[in-house]
Order: sequence, then C-alpha cells, then structure tokens
Amino acid sequence: MNDKSNTGTLLDDPAGTGRPVPQMPLDPRVKEPEITKPGRASEFSSSVALALLGAAVLLLAWQGFAAFRPDLPSPLATFTEFQTLMSDPFHDFGPNDRGIFLLLGETLKKVFGGFVLAAVVGIPVGFAMGASRKAHKAANPQVQIFRPVSPLAWYPLALVLFKNPFGASILTIGVTSLWPTLINTAAGVAGVPQDHRNVAKVFRFSRGKYIRKVLLPCSMGSIITGLRLSMGIGWMVIVATEMLSAAPGIGFFVWDQYNNGNLPAVVVAIFFIGVIGFLLDLGLKRLQSRFDYTAVAR
Repeated sequence: MNDKSNTGTLLDDPAGTGRPVPQMPLDPRVKEPEITKPGRASEFSSSVALALLGAAVLLLAWQGFAAFRPDLPSPLATFTEFQTLMSDPFHDFGPNDRGIFLLLGETLKKVFGGFVLAAVVGIPVGFAMGASRKAHKAANPQVQIFRPVSPLAWYPLALVLFKNPFGASILTIGVTSLWPTLINTAAGVAGVPQDHRNVAKVFRFSRGKYIRKVLLPCSMGSIITGLRLSMGIGWMVIVATEMLSAAPGIGFFVWDQYNNGNLPAVVVAIFFIGVIGFLLDLGLKRLQSRFDYTAVAR
C-alpha cells in the first residue's frame, strides 16, 4: 500500500528520470518570505533621480535647439545671466532699474490682491448658487456669459475705474480668477450627500450651524480646488497685464528685456515665473490635504 504523503508527479521531476520525486510536507514553522515595499527613502531617491534625468534631457534638447538657432539663448548664456541677476536681486535704482526680487514682489502683491478679491466674492456667491436653486437660476446665466471673456478685455474698464495700473491689474485678476472659485464652490455645496442634509434636519441645525458643520466641511475640497485654479489663472494673467500696462513687475521685465534684445534674461524670468507658480500651487495643495476630509481617500 502506497503512502500518499510521499507520492509525486512527473512535473516534479526536474532531472527527467521519469520517476516522480517525493514531495516533503511543509513545515508549519517556516514562514513564506514577505514581499517588502520600497521605503520612503528609496522612493524619494527614485523620484529625485528621475527628475534629474528629465532635467538633463531637457537641457540637452535645449542646447541642441540653440545650436541650430544662434539667435536663441543657450543654457550657458542663460545661467550666466541668472548669476548676474542674482548678484544684487534687491537693488533699486529707479522705476526702470530694479532687482528681480523686487519686481517679483510687485507682481505677487497684485496677484494676491486679485486672488483675495476673487475668493471674497466667489465663495459666498458659490455657496448661494449651490445651496439655492433660485440663486443658481438667477446667477448662472451671467456666469456663463462672462466666464469665457478674455482677461485682457477687462483691463480697459478696470483702468477707467481705478485710473492707475496697480488697481486695474488687481481688478482684472480678480474678475478673471473669480469663475473657478465660484463654480467649484457651487458644485461642492450642491454635491453634499443627502444623508448629511437629513442629519442636519433631524438635529434641527440653525442656518449658521448647518453651514459650519455640514456645507463647509463637505465642500472644502471643491473650494480649495477652485482656489488653486484661480491662483494659476491669476498668475498667468498678471504677466500679460503687466506687459500691456507697462507697470513694474516681472511681466513688464520680460517685455522690456525682449525689446532690449536680452533673451537670456527673458528665459530667467520665465524660470522664476514657473517656480513661483509651482510653489503657490503646492502651498494650496498642502492646505487642501490638511482641511479636506476626503483628501485621505484620494
């Protein structure tokens, strides 16, 4: 009588002898090796390595393109101009000769002014549109009409109202940055689950408590998403607005350096615009992950 525990199959015969190889029973004390996931340090190192690889590819492509077009600045010429601008970034020798950090500061003042204006108007109006069908029907046609209007189309009217480029730039940014905040706020409030609304009715929340405890927490993710979009739009619009108005700022610096034939300075300014835009978006993203209770699920 054969012992079943010692039998095997021909598939278990790696030597090809034609005889089954007995299978040994597994020892319950022996644990199978666990598949370990890469740690944060290795994941971070991998991300940095890939980012450096991408930057190297970009620099090589840039250098190759500049070699065929000598009128365009090369990476070396741009880096030399970067060193020149960073040698004294806070100098102030008059309206037409200021350090690049002072110019960025002027631009940021206008962007934040317009951003705050868009938030102050867009969040309450968005709440009203999301919470009330009547408010939505009354305001939505105007939103859909004015939302596609080009940002620079608002600048002449803003200049008539404020009589100075600084105030006109803030109003232009505020109007063009308004729509993402307003629309996302309305969508977030309208998308509050019905169960949350029913709980508020059962506990007879007042209007203020209903907004604080139900509408605001549930729609916070949509609100900050709208703010992120508004900040991105405002940061793009300010460059074109400063070019049009010839007001001090990084946008006018780009246009002025182009007219002077200093293209390496233009590329350096583009680099600063991109980095600061990235940092502004990163700050709002961190804010979203901190206050949005659904961020963990994403």
